[in-house]
Amino acid sequence: MIEGFRFLPEYFSPAQQKALVAEILSLLETCPLYRGAMPRTGKAMSVRNSNLGPLGWVSDIKGYRYQPTHPATGEPWGPIPKAMLDLWSDVSDYPAPPQACLVNWYEAGSRLGLHIDADETARDAPVVSVSLGSRALFRLGGLERSDPTSSMRLASGDVVVLGGVSRRAYHGVDRIYPDSSTLIPGGGRINLTLRRVTAP
Repeated sequence: MIEGFRFLPEYFSPAQQKALVAEILSLLETCPLYRGAMPRTGKAMSVRNSNLGPLGWVSDIKGYRYQPTHPATGEPWGPIPKAMLDLWSDVSDYPAPPQACLVNWYEAGSRLGLHIDADETARDAPVVSVSLGSRALFRLGGLERSDPTSSMRLASGDVVVLGGVSRRAYHGVDRIYPDSSTLIPGGGRINLTLRRVTAP
């Protein structure tokens, strides 16, 4: 496994997961999910998303970027839940708080191709990711898109940290196992990704 990658299975207990999902669903009432688009082509993404925190990651035909307001409502993003801030303090080993919490909502046919998180200037800060709901098949590669990859199943409550060398590693989600959890009303998977965007 590439240096700096950490897998923390069952980091959140079932009760903590339930409380976190309830908080996220409440926040999404004012920061609704929307479907972003690929730069240049404008092709719709298979994953709906929103953001929490001072900054939110946005993708549309104009490119990838961070901005302080929701692209559909024009309103500021909601606050990052305390449980996520506590997680960052526990696992990031970074001297400044996260500025963005990307909320990705995966449905039965959703996937996320191999990519690197490269839109942040704080490149020494890790990316911290939480899985909630249905299991997912996560793929991790190397620093080049052509490097060999390995796969692992992520279950609800699991945490993944991309730090060190792995911060620049290609990764993605190949598929969702839609009937593997009843945590989220109506099914699906919520992935929460914490990032520090600017250097402190």
